[in-house]
Amino acid sequence: MRIPVIAFALFFALASVTRADGDSHAIDAAKSKAAFSVPHVFVERVTGTVPIVGGTVVLAPDSEIPVSLTAELDPSKISSGDHDRDAALTGPDFFDAKADPSWTFTSTKITPVSATSFGIDGTLTMHGVTVPEHLDATIRGAAAHRTYHAVGHIDRKAFHMSVTRLDPVIGNIVDVTLDIDLK
Repeated sequence: MRIPVIAFALFFALASVTRADGDSHAIDAAKSKAAFSVPHVFVERVTGTVPIVGGTVVLAPDSEIPVSLTAELDPSKISSGDHDRDAALTGPDFFDAKADPSWTFTSTKITPVSATSFGIDGTLTMHGVTVPEHLDATIRGAAAHRTYHAVGHIDRKAFHMSVTRLDPVIGNIVDVTLDIDLK
């Protein structure tokens, strides 16, 4: 009698995992982007974008709040509106895009806050360092075309970016926003 109960429990557990896995959607790289803003003594704030080049969002059945997500960004294509600054940002003093050609964010926990907002805890791997990060996200758009908007704050020094002669004039906390469309 014990074996059928164990078999039923195992079947139920596996069925729950399958249901929780949900529907996987690729991030639409052509319509998605990450933006950053960091204080700078000489220009008040430096702003720019980094392309999101791929990733996956898994949605639970009957919900638009993800159960997991991953995103990959390309630091070699940073755009701040200034060619010289972009060259410095992609160079060895900051992101060293040749040595580290991609950044990845992987969720570890997603916590619904309301029907259209949620928190995302995860890890960001950038500049050869992996650090836990938190994003606050909202669902936007019409029912036929939902988009996701997330906001976070990253300490650049946690990623060992404090070795340049300009370090004292650049803020430590970088504000980031991500706007993600799904295919």
